[in-house]
Amino acid sequence: MDEQAERETGTNVTALLHAWRAGDQSALDRLIPVVHGELRRIARRYMARERQGHTLQPSALVNEAFLRLVDVHGVQWQDRAHFFALSAQMMRRILVNYALAKGAGKRGGAARQVSLDEAMVVSPARDSELVELDAALQLLAKVDPRKAQTVELRFFAGLSVEETAVVLKVSPQTVLRDWKLSKTWLAREMGRAAAV
Repeated sequence: MDEQAERETGTNVTALLHAWRAGDQSALDRLIPVVHGELRRIARRYMARERQGHTLQPSALVNEAFLRLVDVHGVQWQDRAHFFALSAQMMRRILVNYALAKGAGKRGGAARQVSLDEAMVVSPARDSELVELDAALQLLAKVDPRKAQTVELRFFAGLSVEETAVVLKVSPQTVLRDWKLSKTWLAREMGRAAAV
């Protein structure tokens, strides 16, 4: 997609989100086909990190996330990037809940220590690793919410530095600095959890 078409699509998504927020239910019907492809890309990105043979498929993850997003009330949709950031966050929560339901939250002597860089590599990951990363990310959100948002937007939603800066209303340099510090902080916390 060229830059002009991307700007038009982003503007269209933003306009549809604002219309939907204002109560225009037909805007939701028009929004679905516009965002579906990007939501599938985010879902595929998530599923690429999951273990082989995961029972959830990207299309099921997209559908579940979209159903939950439709039920969220009171969200002040800012723009296209904000929508996709919340979508990615919803997908992460679905996968973490799924992993917890499968019993992945149990810790045992067979637990393997995983660095944050390992967890961030696009390769099959265990449910327990996702749960550990989620727990560390929740701790980071309590200490520094913006840094936790940076991780969600960059890693989980796949937003660029510039898109992340727009969503967070900070400079790209701040995003890069937060990203670097967040990875270090999360790696330390995941190391502590694995040592327990």
